[in-house]
Amino acid sequence: MREITYLEAVREAMSQEMRKNEDVYILGEDIGVYGGAFGVTRGMIEEFGPERVRNTPISEAGIAGTAVGSALTGMRPILELQFSDFITIALDQLVNQAAKIRYMYGGKGKVPMVVRTPSGSGTGAAAQHSQSLEAWVAHIPGLKVVQPSTAYDAKGLLKAAMDDENPVIFYEHKLLYKTSSEVPEEQYSIPLGKADIKREGTDVTIVATAIMVHKALEAAKELEKEGISVEVVDPRTLVPLDKDTIVESVKKTGRVVVVHEAVKRGGFGGEIASVIAESEAFDFLDAPIKRLGGAESPIPYNPELEKAHVPQVPDIIQAVKETVNRV
Repeated sequence: MREITYLEAVREAMSQEMRKNEDVYILGEDIGVYGGAFGVTRGMIEEFGPERVRNTPISEAGIAGTAVGSALTGMRPILELQFSDFITIALDQLVNQAAKIRYMYGGKGKVPMVVRTPSGSGTGAAAQHSQSLEAWVAHIPGLKVVQPSTAYDAKGLLKAAMDDENPVIFYEHKLLYKTSSEVPEEQYSIPLGKADIKREGTDVTIVATAIMVHKALEAAKELEKEGISVEVVDPRTLVPLDKDTIVESVKKTGRVVVVHEAVKRGGFGGEIASVIAESEAFDFLDAPIKRLGGAESPIPYNPELEKAHVPQVPDIIQAVKETVNRV
């Protein structure tokens, strides 16, 4: 099977759906001729034209409001926010409108829209362009939240998000855009709410999201040399969350480390830890649940400080060793 990048997989998913469904269109800042802040939509305006690849003013609130309104009238917009930090400007439209309308009108009104947005650190973009705020939107009933870690997952999950009748927040980690994996040319869909076991193991489970999936897999390879067998579970979607896969993995291994890039305090790792603690997996635990997350500070511009701000492979290795009493 061919290999393509994460970026190409996202573009291909959108292009294939737009060829099939004329109600699908994209809107956002500089997504036309420029091709978006990270080049994801490059070349799409030449195929679909400016009516379906719509450049917008610099107003995230206006962009989100336009998307909500057009979704209510039968369109299926894909809204691109240049950086996930800017979702803060659009939160009124997303939290108080998009997330609530279907419930408030008993299903008669629906908001089938996708908010695509690059997240995470690692590019030197500093405090206002590097945050991971997925726990904010995961807290809101009515919003679905997706975090693909591979090109294959990105294409399949984006297809499912575009088919969904509810608003979906689709996080694309900046450092993943250039990563590659095998991706079918034809359309396919990965159900929202279905986790993936990226690596099987027996001694400890690592539940990791986005870029941390790759760091967890790297840590698992190193730990294998010391005789520690690590299972890596990628939830892929935070809302809906595949609790069963996580619980069954922890029941098998008896130990768990939860890793995400977002600030540890109030991060989604706390929700995953609670799911485990409130399930039958609790009785199988041989060690306390351990969480790794970002430091409680704005993300620094300095590259070494930026790296120190979020969990790295050595941090994951150390956490696993502590959990399996190998320190």
